[in-house]
Amino acid sequence: MKKLLLIIYLLIPLTFWAQHLLPNEEVIYSFSTQSGKKMTLVKDKNNQYIQYRFGSPNKIEMEFPKERTKESWKKFHYNSYWRGGGIQNAGMEIDNLSFNHNGYDYLLFRTYHAEGEVYTAGIIIKDKKGKETRIKGNYKTVKGCICNLEETKMIEREDIGLTF
Repeated sequence: MKKLLLIIYLLIPLTFWAQHLLPNEEVIYSFSTQSGKKMTLVKDKNNQYIQYRFGSPNKIEMEFPKERTKESWKKFHYNSYWRGGGIQNAGMEIDNLSFNHNGYDYLLFRTYHAEGEVYTAGIIIKDKKGKETRIKGNYKTVKGCICNLEETKMIEREDIGLTF
């Protein structure tokens, strides 16, 4: 009986963590934040929807959009910039994905700068007054790439500006 309780106790966190990825989904882009939270951008394997999730391992604190439909793709805006040439050309790669939820503007980003071999990831949130909150991602935990969105043919590149 004790072994059964121990197994159940150990499986409970895995069940909660699974909320970040359902069986019919795949990760587009994800990372852990410096505070231990997790950002996950997922899509249905058949491109039926895209969804942003943020929260702790035990609890999803925000899902956007709530509805998992084809219309969800239209709620996100994507932009990227790439300049090759290494250090001598100040090579860089910037990927941004934005959306608006309850009056707040969210921007997911991933960057690489050849000068100094600097990689960054994070979330920038702006309120209605323009006040900005930055959530830094732990780059060592990054999985996937916002840049893979173009391959889905479900989202178009837009001129939303480049921010990081």
